[in-house]
Amino acid sequence: MRAQAEAIFRAGLRAAQPATAIRRLCRLEEDRLCLADIGFDLALVERIFVVGAGKATAAMAQAVEELLGDRITAGLISVKYGHALPLRHIEIVEAGHPLPDASGLSASRKIMALLAGANAADLVLVLISGGGSALLPLPAPGLSLADKQVTTDLLLAREATIHEINAVRKHL
Repeated sequence: MRAQAEAIFRAGLRAAQPATAIRRLCRLEEDRLCLADIGFDLALVERIFVVGAGKATAAMAQAVEELLGDRITAGLISVKYGHALPLRHIEIVEAGHPLPDASGLSASRKIMALLAGANAADLVLVLISGGGSALLPLPAPGLSLADKQVTTDLLLAREATIHEINAVRKHL
C-alpha cells in the first residue's frame, strides 16, 4: 500500500510540474496556437512576445520555447535567484524573492519597454507563477522600491500569510 501511495504522490507531482502543465494546455496545430480552448491563427500574428514572472516561470518558458521556437520575437521573464534555466529566445532575469530588489525592478521596466511597441497584430503570452509580485515589483506612482521592501519586510517579520502579503502588495 505504501508503494501505491508513493506512486500516486509522484504521479501528482509530475502532473503539476510547470512545463508539464504548459505542454498539456498548449499545442501547435499547423499555424494555429491552441491555449486550452482558445486558438490563435499565427499567420495573422506579426510578432510573439513572452513575458512573465514567478519561481516556476523558467520551466514554463522552456516549454513555450519548445513549442514556438524561432516564432518568438522576444521575451523576458523574472525568476527567483537560483531558478534560472537555459533559454534561447526569452531573456531571463534573476531577482529577489520574497523581498523585492533592484533586479526585479529592472526586469519590470524592461518588460514595460519591450511591450511598449506591441500592437493589435502581436501576441503577448504572459507566464505567471508563485512569487510574481516580488519578482516584478514596479511600485505604484508616489512609491519607491524601498517602500515596498520595508513593507514586505515588516509583513514577513510579523508572519503575515501570503494572502495578506499579496493583499498589501497589489496596492503598492
